Amino acid sequence: MTTSLERYTERHHLAFDLIVAGVLFGFVILGAALGTPGTAHPRTLVPALLLAGVSCAALVGCRSHPRTAVAVTAVCVSAASAVGYLLTPLLLAPVMAALYWLAALTERKITYACCLATIAALVTTAMISDTGHHALVLKTVGPAVWLLLPVTAGRAVRIRRAYTEAVMEAAQARAEHAERTREEEARHRVAEERMRIARELHDVVAHHLALANAQASTAAHLARDHPEQAHKILTGLAATTSSALRELKATVGVLRRTDDPDAPLEPSPGLDRLPELTDAFASAGLPVTVTLRGEPRRLSPGVDLTAFRIVQEALTNVTKHAAAHTAHVRLDYARDRLTITITDDGTTTAAATTAAAAATAATAEAPAPGHGFGLIGMRERAHSVGGALTAGSRPEGGFEVTAELPLHPDGPPPSPDTEVRQT
Repeated sequence: MTTSLERYTERHHLAFDLIVAGVLFGFVILGAALGTPGTAHPRTLVPALLLAGVSCAALVGCRSHPRTAVAVTAVCVSAASAVGYLLTPLLLAPVMAALYWLAALTERKITYACCLATIAALVTTAMISDTGHHALVLKTVGPAVWLLLPVTAGRAVRIRRAYTEAVMEAAQARAEHAERTREEEARHRVAEERMRIARELHDVVAHHLALANAQASTAAHLARDHPEQAHKILTGLAATTSSALRELKATVGVLRRTDDPDAPLEPSPGLDRLPELTDAFASAGLPVTVTLRGEPRRLSPGVDLTAFRIVQEALTNVTKHAAAHTAHVRLDYARDRLTITITDDGTTTAAATTAAAAATAATAEAPAPGHGFGLIGMRERAHSVGGALTAGSRPEGGFEVTAELPLHPDGPPPSPDTEVRQT
């Protein structure tokens, strides 16, 4: 309620100051008519009327010129005291109001200096020119006490205003910081989503195109001498392209609206599709063996997808960059981690070696043309679920990719018909 009153008076300050000046004018006239028994008192109120009019007129501009208002009202009250009027709170009302606005609008040092100067002037005038022989307490202690009260009230108002402004500025700063944080978080999430979609598209396109290329090359090689085998491989090629289309549709579907009825609902692939993946590579001329160690467990969707994509990309790289005859995948289930190792017996090409070096550097910059994003994407996938990935050439020949992923149990162990086949 106080804040609302202050806002109203600030919006209509001139009318409010005129009303206050009129009220204080009446207080001064009433105070000039009062006196103490047994003391002389001026018989006329004409001097009081003149001095009250001047001091109250000065109060109209006290908001913009508080020091001037204090000086004018102090002189008028001193003159009233010299004439013989008793310094009552009613007579002191104009200078008290001026000191209040001075304390509320100016610095502490200026306020205290003006207050002490006013008290000294009034007390000195009352002591020297007291024609009414008033009591000493009424001429010294009384004015000093009454003039200190508005100064204290004005300082309290100034401190409260400063505190309120500081709180509002702090709240505004927090709001701005929260807005910037939300914008940065939104940009970060958009960037992460773009990277996730880019990795999915790369894995799907690179894997299926490399596999389709290998199957087509093998079928062309066998078409003349072994037409039956070529026909079988071409059948597998059709399945590969169909699978590529399904996965591309599922991946691009994340860009659709959530309420789109045509958005694909196919679940993300996991290690339960590893037999299908190895059969596809076998049809392309790359036999893949899979070995399990430890007790298989059901993985969380994110870890399961990451594990499948790493195996898929590593085998795709074997097809693209290594003259390998076989590849081997080892899944090692420990207490809290799943270690995936993909090796081959081929000869690593220069492109694969350079790509491995780029992935080890783990920079955000794009690799050089022709080096691809395969190993970098696998490393990012492993890091996204709290794991790690290393890749490099083996001393005995071939290439090795090792990924360590944290296990997040999600329900009972998989049933035997969904476990990865051990070859």
